[in-house]
Amino acid sequence: MLVGILSDIHDNISALQKALIGLQSAEALLCCGDLCSPFVINALGNGFSKEIHIVFGNNDGDLFRMTQNSRAFSQMHLHGEMAELDLGGHRFGMNHYDTIGRVFADSGRYDVVCFGHNHQFEISQVDNTTLINPGEILGSLSGSSTYVTYDTKEATPRRHDV
Repeated sequence: MLVGILSDIHDNISALQKALIGLQSAEALLCCGDLCSPFVINALGNGFSKEIHIVFGNNDGDLFRMTQNSRAFSQMHLHGEMAELDLGGHRFGMNHYDTIGRVFADSGRYDVVCFGHNHQFEISQVDNTTLINPGEILGSLSGSSTYVTYDTKEATPRRHDV
C-alpha cells in the first residue's frame, strides 16, 4: 500500500494541487495539520478520491467550517489532534507537533509516526519506528515544497519535491 503524507499547507492551494497530482497513485493520504482555512478541505476532497486522514494543527482556525466542509467528502476523516491508523499492516501514529511525534516514537507503539509543525523535512529512525516530517506544502519557510510517500510493502519512505 502506498500512503501519501503531507503537512503545513498554509492555504497554498497551487502547491497543494500539484502535490495531489503526484499523489494519485497513493491509496491513502495523511495530512499532519495546518491546512489553515476551510477552503483547503474542499481542495483536498476534490483533489484526492481515496481515504484522507487529517489531524489539526496550531494554525487551523475555523474548525467548525472545516468540519462542515468535510461532510461533503465521504473519504475524509477528521481525527482532531491525533490519529492512530492501521494502513497496509503498519501502525501509524499522526499528530501535528514534532515534539509529540518524538514521544509517540519513543513509545514503541507505532511502525511509523508522522508529524509536521516545524516545516523541516525529516525521515529518521527511533528503534523500530520511522519518523516522517514531510516538510511543508507552503514552501516559503523552508524554501522547498515537499511531501512523502510511504510504501508499506517495502517499509520505505520517499521524499517528493513539488
